[in-house]
Amino acid sequence: MKDMQATVSEARPAHADDDHPKVPRPKIGILVGNLGTPDNYDYWSMRRYLGEFLSDQRVIDYSPWLWQPLLQLIILTKRPFTSGAAYKSIWNEEEGESPLMTITKAQTAKIAKEMHATYGDTVMVDFCMRYGNPSTPSRVRKMVEAGCQKILFFPLYPHYAGATSATACDKFFEALGKEKWQPAARTVQPYFDRPDYIEALAQSIERKYAELETRPDILVCSYHGVPKRYLMEGDPYHCQCQKTTRLLKERLGWDDTEIKTTFQSKFGPEEWLKPYTVEEVARLAEAGKKNIAVCAPAFSADCIETLEEINEEIFESFEEAGGEHFTYIPCLNDDDAHITALSNVIRENLMGWV
Repeated sequence: MKDMQATVSEARPAHADDDHPKVPRPKIGILVGNLGTPDNYDYWSMRRYLGEFLSDQRVIDYSPWLWQPLLQLIILTKRPFTSGAAYKSIWNEEEGESPLMTITKAQTAKIAKEMHATYGDTVMVDFCMRYGNPSTPSRVRKMVEAGCQKILFFPLYPHYAGATSATACDKFFEALGKEKWQPAARTVQPYFDRPDYIEALAQSIERKYAELETRPDILVCSYHGVPKRYLMEGDPYHCQCQKTTRLLKERLGWDDTEIKTTFQSKFGPEEWLKPYTVEEVARLAEAGKKNIAVCAPAFSADCIETLEEINEEIFESFEEAGGEHFTYIPCLNDDDAHITALSNVIRENLMGWV
């Protein structure tokens, strides 16, 4: 991770007294953020992680008076076991971490290389997680200590949602609020319709299709779901997901029968955005679509929802309904075209600062 760290050089301000504390040379911080990961898949690690995640009112906006007793006494008693088993099935045992952590490290290292090639040691690149470690406040503190007087915060979510981008920014601004010398700050807009992001997605699909003996009957673009109520309350996530699919279809030169938008990871009793991926793949199989491919454009990195949910639960639903060939197309992860798109976003957002 050495290439992520800008060299810290300190000096007293010109004309300052001898007892004035030394001040780091000014830098610009680039802090990329992702959802988060438990430290391990044991019961208590999972309970800490799920407790933080499911207590976020951006994620579960029910009244705490009603939700917290249910969460603490029932959900967090049982769910750490099932979630822990799911994480165990995908865990990177060699590195002792979840795949999301491994991939985020790789993405950050490549972005750092791009930024240092452009801006030299005037920038410092690092990453944080909204839930779990490394926490957003710890990385903001680290950047301030290193002399970052300006920080660009980049939540790695292509699409805006209150439960993802907004809560990540909330935590970032909360961290800034604790700083004695608060740096100037910018946040990055969602990039769901950028041509370079769409191009990276299209290339990943074309590469995978070229490897297959038989072309899939349909590509299912499975996005993480949110309650339908959020759409009705003004959250733009649903519309942004639909636009990504449309732009991807146009870039690939396909017609409407070759691609479909669905939503996964439903939680709780209320209606979420439809169609639900787990139900739709079964319907497709029953309708004669025996060979399908699935991609997950809303995720910048493979994680529990893609490696476990799509590859296991959603695959099983398709297979049980008579499906024969199921292909999962990995997230963009640290693919070079993805890193180029993310780096372009950062450079555009640094204009006027460097």
